[in-house]
Amino acid sequence: METKIFPCSPESLALAKQTIEAGEVVAFHTETVYGLGANAFSDEAVLKIFALKGRPADNPLIVHVHKEYDISPLIDGEPPYAAALRKAFLPGPLTMVYPSTGKVSKYVSCGLNTLAIRVPSSPTAQEFLKAVDLPIAAPSANLSKHVSPVTAKHVFDDFDGKIGLILDGGACSGGIESTVLDCTGEVPQILREGLVTREMIARVAGVCGVYRPKTGERPKSPGMAYKHYSPRCKTAYFTREELEKAVVCYREEEKSGSPCFLCESEVCAILGDYSTLDLGGSPEEMARRLYALLRKGEGEATLLIGVEPQEKGGVMAGVLNRMRRAFGAEHGTKES
Repeated sequence: METKIFPCSPESLALAKQTIEAGEVVAFHTETVYGLGANAFSDEAVLKIFALKGRPADNPLIVHVHKEYDISPLIDGEPPYAAALRKAFLPGPLTMVYPSTGKVSKYVSCGLNTLAIRVPSSPTAQEFLKAVDLPIAAPSANLSKHVSPVTAKHVFDDFDGKIGLILDGGACSGGIESTVLDCTGEVPQILREGLVTREMIARVAGVCGVYRPKTGERPKSPGMAYKHYSPRCKTAYFTREELEKAVVCYREEEKSGSPCFLCESEVCAILGDYSTLDLGGSPEEMARRLYALLRKGEGEATLLIGVEPQEKGGVMAGVLNRMRRAFGAEHGTKES
């Protein structure tokens, strides 16, 4: 199979519609990361996503719809706070989890009685979703556990010869996946942190919790696996307070390989002549750069050394979640 990359146009949208209706998958741009999409009503099409990615069968998918799509047949009710949140943040990087009516393929939610729905703001995504006019199940368009894609080239690198079409909308502006919010209870709860923060949600809904999964529990949301978003090279992870240890680790690797630091701008300045990849200075900049730099690092370094940024709240909660999982350090500093 030849993998073609096309910008969004009447011709490429017609091809995308034809591809989806034939039960195949299309990779498409969103404001967060590229998605690997298929008809959410089709068991066969949804299962192709899992097979292509090598995705665990218990890891649920998000359904994407255009901003005018009527989701009421798909969900079994909506609390008042959810309607207010939709008005405040959609289209945008917020996925909302509702009780499901079971209209989409059972494989989308992996046996859960809920459905995660997202309305992306990317013009490419909106045009694609309007062209097909179907709910599109779509995880990130990368092989399972690999770094999420933020350019069409990243998708091509993982799926060349495996899918037919990538709709190119340029580099993703957000850079990390959407916030996933459980809207099935009296109080909204964040299942996966992202660019729409707990503070932003609480300002609209009055309150917002953060769900902490229990050991051995089935995932309620994508992105809850321990090691995820991972580069294909050796990794090590240190806090800012452990910077001297990180330098020792770098020098040891330098004897036989090519180490590189991944860290915020302030730490890059401290490290001077050491090889570094600069995440930037602001939380939004770090979110936008993270996945692209993880992909760059895996191609250039034998050991990628992450140094955790100092800031912790707001958007940084999502950045740190992805960074710790990428380095296998969600529960503490760890080398791999």
